[in-house]
Amino acid sequence: MLCALLAALPAAQAAPNEAIARLHAFEAQLEAHPSATAVLQDWCDAHAPGSRIIARQPQSAFLSPPEAARRALAITPGERVRYRRVQLICAGRVLSNADNWYLPGKLTQAMNAILDNTQTPFGVAVAALNFSRRNLETRYLPRGGESVLSHSAVLATAKGEPFSFVVETYTKAILGD
Repeated sequence: MLCALLAALPAAQAAPNEAIARLHAFEAQLEAHPSATAVLQDWCDAHAPGSRIIARQPQSAFLSPPEAARRALAITPGERVRYRRVQLICAGRVLSNADNWYLPGKLTQAMNAILDNTQTPFGVAVAALNFSRRNLETRYLPRGGESVLSHSAVLATAKGEPFSFVVETYTKAILGD
C-alpha cells in the first residue's frame, strides 16, 4: 500500500506543477502582447476551434474609477469616463472578468457605439487605435479559488495617450483543455 502511494506521488505533484507552468506561460503571453483579447482569442482558437471571444456584460451600473485609474488616465475634472464590466467567454467558458474604465472622448463614435451596443470585446472594438499595453500589477491568486491571476494595465493610443485602465481577473478555465 505504501509503495503504491509513493509511486503515485510524482504523478500527483506533476498536475499542479503543470498547471503552474501553464499559468506562467499564459501570463508571459499577456506581458508580450498589447491586447489581452488577442491572447484569449489565441487560447480559444487552440481549445475551441471556430469559437470567438464574446464580452457578456453582467453589470451596467457605473463604478467610479479607483485612484490608480485616475492617475494612469490623468483624468481631468469634468472629463467623461465610462465603465464597462464584462465576462470574456469562449465556447461557454468564462476566461476572464474585466473591469474597464475608459475615456470615450479618445475613441471614435463607431468604437463607442460598438462598446455600448454589442458583445464585442474592448480590444477588438479599439484595435484601429494600434494601442499599447503597460502592465501595472500582476497578482497570482491563491490556489483553490475560481480565479488564478489578476492584471491591472493601462492602454495607450499609438501616440502614447492613455485611454483605458483595466483590471482583469482570469479564471482557472485558462488552465484547462
